[in-house]
Parts: sequence; structure tokens; C-alpha cells
Amino acid sequence: MELGLVTAFLGGVLALLSPCGALLLPAFFASTVGAGPRLWLHGGVFYGGLLIVLVPLGIGAGALGALFTAHREAVIVTASLLLIVFGLVQALGFGFDPTRMLPGARGLQQRAGSRSGLVKTVMLGAVSGVAGFCTGPILGAVLTLAAAQGSMLTASILFGVYGAGMVVPLLLLATLWGRMGNRGRALMRGRTFRFLGRDLHTTSVVTGLLIAAVGVLFWTTNGLVGVPELVPSSTQAWLQQRSGLLAGPVVDVLAILLAAGLALLIWARVRRSRASVIAAREDDPDVEMAGRGENAGGGREG
Repeated sequence: MELGLVTAFLGGVLALLSPCGALLLPAFFASTVGAGPRLWLHGGVFYGGLLIVLVPLGIGAGALGALFTAHREAVIVTASLLLIVFGLVQALGFGFDPTRMLPGARGLQQRAGSRSGLVKTVMLGAVSGVAGFCTGPILGAVLTLAAAQGSMLTASILFGVYGAGMVVPLLLLATLWGRMGNRGRALMRGRTFRFLGRDLHTTSVVTGLLIAAVGVLFWTTNGLVGVPELVPSSTQAWLQQRSGLLAGPVVDVLAILLAAGLALLIWARVRRSRASVIAAREDDPDVEMAGRGENAGGGREG
């Protein structure tokens, strides 16, 4: 299950970086929301919008898989083959838009473009969970992985992690958007190359190979049940022994002190940044007027 969660999270990351998206979401959040607490607020609302769509999909996939728990071998073989097929489809640059299969998805996508503020953000999250020609195979692979779990709760958690895989890099990229520069953004977008007469994209190829590899691993490990066997027993015993050393009051106190120190450091940096901005506005009236205009616009954005 742990490997399934890692795969779902990476799937969300690669869905955000897909060629069709081309980092549109980070650019949108960076330009309209900005950084700081307001960005995290919109990020949380965006994640809530994702869960509105993704969790029901996970529940449905888990319920479907639960109907075939008596035929586990057939489920594993079918899921493995589907994962490999989805991986190859993704790597070769083919795809499909899941919004065509979900009733009301297109209408929601159109309404999201006409809204603003937090309402727009939550609707954008609901649409982003399933929209995109390039991300269709990724969503199909996560659906297959979720259905193979045979549990609605586990499948829902899997999709929640998939959504987190989109939100975490979204917030990080939006925060660092101004510092990345054109070269950094181009690197994140990947590039197109020609192979056997067909134009392929590096991000799609990496994503497809990852999905196909999970399909092969899913087959060879009896639905990921045998994954721990890939790690030597001596290594597992060593890890358990070392992890036992971390359970104690001294370690807990050190962890609390470290967290408190990090919080104080972040607070000091934010306060210093605000002080420098205030000083700049006092020295330059034009900067102060621009800052007032930005604050007024931000207040309207919500």
C-alpha cells in the first residue's frame, strides 16, 4: 500500500507538470493570488475542490473492486495489464479527456472561468482533478490502482494522496515563480523530441514509464503484497532497531524544540520582509501607491 501511495502522489505531481498544463496552474496562482498566507488559503480551497471530485471517484473504484475480491488473481492480472497499457499510451503521447465521460464536468469548467476569488479556486480544483487530455491516462492508472485495492476507504485515501501530489508542487512553484526565471520554467516544462517519426515529450515519457513499471511490479508482487520482500530481512531488522531509538521522551522534546525554532525563524523572516517593504514605501511614494493598488486588488480577489 505504501508504494501505491507513493505512486499516486507522483502521479499527481506529473499530472500538474503534464505538457497540456504547461505549468498554467502555478502561473495562475502566482499572478492572481501571490504568496504567503493567502496562497496557502487558496491552496487549501483548491485541494478541497479536488477532493470533491476525486474522493467519489475513489469510492466508486473501491466499491467496484470490492465486488471482485473473490477473484483476486484475475483482478491483479487485469489491473497490471491496464497499468501497462495506460503507461504506454501516456509515453507515446496519446490521451483522452475524462471530462467527456463525467456528466456536468464541461459545464463546471465553463462556470469556473466566469467566477473569481475563493469560489473560482474551489471550482478550478474540482475541474483540475479530471480535466486534461494529457492527464487522462494518469487518472485511469490511479483509478485502476484504486479499484485493485478492493476497499472504498483505501481507494479514497489513494485519490486524496493523488490530489496532494498536485497541490504540494503547485504551492511550491507558485511561491518560487518569480525566482525561477524563464530557464527554470522551461526546465520544469520539459521538452519535445522526435522518436521513430513521432513527437514525444519528456514529461509524458517519464510518466508513462513510471506507470508501466508499477504495472509490472503490481504483477510480480501479487498486487504489491510482496513488495516488502524486495528489501532484505537484515535491512528491515536494522531499520526497525534504528526507528525504535527514535521513540523516547528526549527525542520528542528535541522535535518540539526544532519545530518551535523553525516557526520562530519563519516568523522572523516574514517580519523582516514586511519591515523592508514598509521602509521602501516610505522612501518612495510611487512604491507606496503601487502597494495600495495591489492591496485593493487583492481585497477584491478574495
